[in-house]
Amino acid sequence: MNIDTRNQIISIFLGVVIIALAWLLYDSIVTPYQEVIEREKMTERVRERMLDIKDVLVQYDATYGHFPPTEGGLDSVVWFVQNNELMASMADSIFGGDDGTFDPNTIVFSPRNPAAKFAYTLNDTLRPPLYLLEDPDTDDAVGSLTRTTMRNAPTWN
Repeated sequence: MNIDTRNQIISIFLGVVIIALAWLLYDSIVTPYQEVIEREKMTERVRERMLDIKDVLVQYDATYGHFPPTEGGLDSVVWFVQNNELMASMADSIFGGDDGTFDPNTIVFSPRNPAAKFAYTLNDTLRPPLYLLEDPDTDDAVGSLTRTTMRNAPTWN
């Protein structure tokens, strides 16, 4: 084998190695970034769902003059969405997912997998009554049990 052939073989080999290393570098940068973007989108979906529940709780309070009790409170939210004429008629447009359909039974569950139920607590010993709606997977919450200035306010703003 002469020197020119050997140099061509080495050049082809090094070119393939350079392309492979460039792909590995690109993949090591892009893949973690895509995971971060997906996690941020999921966090945004969970927060939107919590704000939807807050809107239902506010409408429930406006309709009945009180928030649902702690025990079975989220079940009351589902019942209210299903049985209130205004909520039932506008549920697809207000709470609808990507395809525009809405299942009222899913409103109290996080869109993350596995779908954990949000935690709801009512403090009716204060005036005005306060509630706390918490995401079981993060520190995100809506409302407060002790601060009236945080009534209906999300913690992530």
